[in-house]
Amino acid sequence: MLLATDVWVGALIRRAELGGAFAVVARKGDARAGAVLVKALNRSDGTSRLYSEAFRGDGERVWMQPAASEVEADLDRYIERAVRRDPDLWVVEIEDRQGRHFLVEPVERG
Repeated sequence: MLLATDVWVGALIRRAELGGAFAVVARKGDARAGAVLVKALNRSDGTSRLYSEAFRGDGERVWMQPAASEVEADLDRYIERAVRRDPDLWVVEIEDRQGRHFLVEPVERG
């Protein structure tokens, strides 16, 4: 059984804060079943990465990078398009000196 999205997002933000990062909900979606995008900002080198959740056939949650760019403005445009398609979408932004995403589920490279 999966956690409600708002609970899962709260746990992600807490992990980031415990790790010394700053994390915020940039956009709140459906509390129970909204999809999540995580934008990780690396303030030391000015790069950004975007992570989108997906589910394998066995139901395991994994994360992928839906946009190849590391430019924050490009990722923001991707997010804007995604929100138009899915109004229940959550967006979490994490600012970290090392660019960590704090996701505990597998992150797959595309």
